[in-house]
Parts: sequence; C-alpha cells; structure tokens
Amino acid sequence: MVTVGVLVVTATIGVVVLLVRNRPPVAAAPPAPAVKTTTVRKADLANTRSLSADLGFGAPRPVKGTGTGTVTKLPAVGQVARRGEALFRVDDQPVTAFFGATPFFRKLETPGTKGSDVAVLMDNLAELGYQVGTRPDDDTKAELTPRVVTALKKWQQAIGVEQTGTLEPGRVLVLDGPARVASVKAQLGATPTEELFDVTPTTRLVTARVPLPEAGDVRTTAPVLVVLPNGTETPGRIGSATPLASTQDGGGGDPKVEIVVTLDRPDDVAGLETAPVRVVITTESRTGVLTVPLEALIALKEGGYALQLPDGGLKAVRTGLYSRNTVEVSGDGIVEGLTVVTAQ
Repeated sequence: MVTVGVLVVTATIGVVVLLVRNRPPVAAAPPAPAVKTTTVRKADLANTRSLSADLGFGAPRPVKGTGTGTVTKLPAVGQVARRGEALFRVDDQPVTAFFGATPFFRKLETPGTKGSDVAVLMDNLAELGYQVGTRPDDDTKAELTPRVVTALKKWQQAIGVEQTGTLEPGRVLVLDGPARVASVKAQLGATPTEELFDVTPTTRLVTARVPLPEAGDVRTTAPVLVVLPNGTETPGRIGSATPLASTQDGGGGDPKVEIVVTLDRPDDVAGLETAPVRVVITTESRTGVLTVPLEALIALKEGGYALQLPDGGLKAVRTGLYSRNTVEVSGDGIVEGLTVVTAQ
C-alpha cells in the first residue's frame, strides 16, 4: 500500500510539472513611457497680420493745363514726365514739365519780379545746368534778375522755341516730381484747361485699404514684407497711412485708411505692372527672449503657469509674448538650456 501511495504521489507531481512546463509564458509589464522633454531656448518672437493689397503705381491724379490754345499732341500711356522735357503740345508748341510746389500763374517777363513762381523757375533752370545766381531761402523773395532771364533764353534755345526771355504760364506744366502717365482723358483739339491725363508716381507702390479700426497698429516707416504672386517675399516700409473720404473708399461701412508701402528693392517687381499681393505687418515683437513650446506650460490651480522638470519638480514662470506655438517665459532659475517636460 505504501508503494502504491508513492506511485500516486509521484504521478501527481509529474502531472503538475508537465502542466507548469506547458503553461504559456506570462507577458512582461510594458515599460513606462519615456518622458518627452525640450529645452528653454533664446529666440526672437513676432506676431504678424496679413493684408490684401495691390501692386501698382499708386493712386492716379488728374492733370490740367493752363493758358489758352488747342491741344495738338497728347502723351502716351506709360510716358514719364521728366524735368525740362516736353510732355504734350499746345498750338504745336511744347509744354514742358518742371517740378515744384507753385504753378506758373502769371507771365514772367519783367526783371525785378519776385515770388514763389520765380523760385520754381530758378530751381528748375539750375537743376538743368543753367547759371541763375543765388536764390534766397524765402521763396517769395526769389527775383527775376537779368542773369535768370539769360538762363531762360539759353534753355528756350535748347528746346527749340523762340528765345523771348519770358515765360508764359501755359508753356510749362509744374508737377510735384517725376510722374508716369497712367491714362489719357482728353482728345486732340481740347483746350488746355480740361483734364488732359492722369499721372502716378514712377516707382511701383503697394496699396492696401483697411477699415479704420484695423489700422491702429500701422506705423509709418515700419518695416513690412510684401508677398508677391509667385510666393517670394520682398521687403518694404510703410510710407503713409491716410484716412480716406467716404467718396474715395466707396462709401458705406467703416471709414477706411489707405496704406501705401514703398519697396526697398524695386527691382524685385521690375517684371510686374500691376498684381495682387499681400502685406505682412509685424504687430508685436521680442528680440532674444527665453522661449518654450506652448505644450510645456502647466496651468497651476492657484493661477499662473509652471514648467515641469524631468524629476517632477515645478518651476513657476511668467509668460510674455505668445507667437504661434511658442511663448516667452521668465522667472527664477529659468535659463537658456534648461530641460523641461513637454506634452509634444
């Protein structure tokens, strides 16, 4: 009976051993996920806004002549008005462009005549290389001297007109600077006092019109980026921000502001006459500040934010400028290169 009992026990142990050997292995517990970290970095941050705009030559303005007679030749669209060169013709005589702030409003013929129109004459003759003597700083004291008359005669000879030494108002058109003819309005046979043509600046400008409430962060001379139709960017600066009258902005709705941007590199748009573009304006910026991704911030129950260290400790931070997915941070112990936990 003892032998039988031993055999039974032995058989039972064998069965247990066999069951243990055939049991599938127990899966090991998965390792704890690695903590994702980032470092505090020094960087420049900026927020921008983008405006729809148009590349062109700026807003056209109408030009009228003066005097009497019949318009016998008009300029071509795209023609540039240059100092001392004929722009159109009246009674088959050239009407020349001068630059200045005062139009010729009277016939200049009597030596000793003084005024701002005389100053314009002297300035332009001097720019064209003629000797006119010293002009007073006060425009109203500029005088039509014999030397100015001699210079006027020499210029008249150079452009092929009668050397009278006098200047008729209708023979010179005074503009505020070089201009490009944008469109021709009059027809041959018109009188000079009609609207003859529109002019624009000669350099390409970028123009945007925005509602007045949205123009608060626009600063004159502020740098901008202009995004061209092919996606390339060219730098520029805000030249002006001018409120428009309701008749200029189409009327209705909020009043608008016209923002004009001058390009730092005009050659970048040399192949474009007009085109839709975008103006990217920096509204706020920080240079060389400490930053972390937004995902590294931890909101504290008591208010404010903290950064978590890899060992689980927290460091309170003050937040500054938010820019896209990055935020400016500062605080005790917050230094460049500090490793912190992030949810990224």
